[in-house]
Amino acid sequence: MHDYTPVPVNGPSERLRRLIAQTGPISVARYMAEANAHYYASRDPLGAAGDFTTAPEISQMFGELIGLCLADLWSRAGRPPCAYVELGPGRGTLASDALRAMRAAGLAPEVHFVETSPVLRNAQAERVPQAHWHEDLSTLPEGPALLAVANEFFDALPARQLIRGARGWHERLVGHDGARFAPGAGPAVPDTAIPAHLRTAPEGTILEASPASLGVVRDLARRIAAQGGAALVVDYGHDRSSAGDTLQAVKAHGFADPWVEPGEADLTVHVDFEALGAAAAESGLQVLGPTGQGAFLTRLGIDARRAALARTAPERADALDQACNRLVAPEQMGRLFRVLGLAAPSWPAPEGFQ
Repeated sequence: MHDYTPVPVNGPSERLRRLIAQTGPISVARYMAEANAHYYASRDPLGAAGDFTTAPEISQMFGELIGLCLADLWSRAGRPPCAYVELGPGRGTLASDALRAMRAAGLAPEVHFVETSPVLRNAQAERVPQAHWHEDLSTLPEGPALLAVANEFFDALPARQLIRGARGWHERLVGHDGARFAPGAGPAVPDTAIPAHLRTAPEGTILEASPASLGVVRDLARRIAAQGGAALVVDYGHDRSSAGDTLQAVKAHGFADPWVEPGEADLTVHVDFEALGAAAAESGLQVLGPTGQGAFLTRLGIDARRAALARTAPERADALDQACNRLVAPEQMGRLFRVLGLAAPSWPAPEGFQ
């Protein structure tokens, strides 16, 4: 007699193994989506006890300067009714610091968070209890201008991978060989799906694309074009669409194998800022940058803010210097992290871009 008792599904690794066994190899985007959905829903990944640290957790200066940038923009736009919107707000640290700076500049907007993780929603509620939460952009308010921020949000959205074969490009699919997950070449894709300057790349070249990211940007851009406002996107990535396998896993503040234990590490890819800007421009938005995070924060006055904080708390001077260096130095976060600005056609451009 055969035992048809279902195998218990304890986590994303088992779910993905069963899915592949039943349907065959899956896209890299599906693999990322399943892994990160579990990862973010089941933990607070930030800080020393977590897997990584973001700019707002390094220093209050980051969020304060973001807040002052948006408050200045709102003032130059005529001080219309507006809402602060953050995509993937982490623990709420950036929002808390930004809103404090906004209030000092006379701006007290509604607060709306786009967040799906119940663990992170609880952390955000402790810091920004007045926030309204949304599963996606579809339920954001339709009246006020939107001042949106996305810090290290797009890098974790699912991305496809395409690989150049001997006779053309193929979707890269993820299979399971009984011991581990592994990618391999799948169905052919037409050259028209590949940017023109990459179509004749050498065999083995990998190209990444994130339809999920483009969908979010298009939705946000349509709202900003209709309602007014602006968005700041801060993330690591490249200014121009380019080839390369950037899929990585981060665990305990170090790199891990992305094909082992999906759902137990943060899976990310570098953001294609050229593609994001082009998607926003479809709705008529002004596209500014991308520029380096270091240059952006320097133009907004991080040195003056550091000096002011040091005068108030001299015992923190060394720590403030170290935090500032980490945020702006080219060999730290200053160059790899980029800032993209988007603004409604009728609005002035945000400061920090040249």
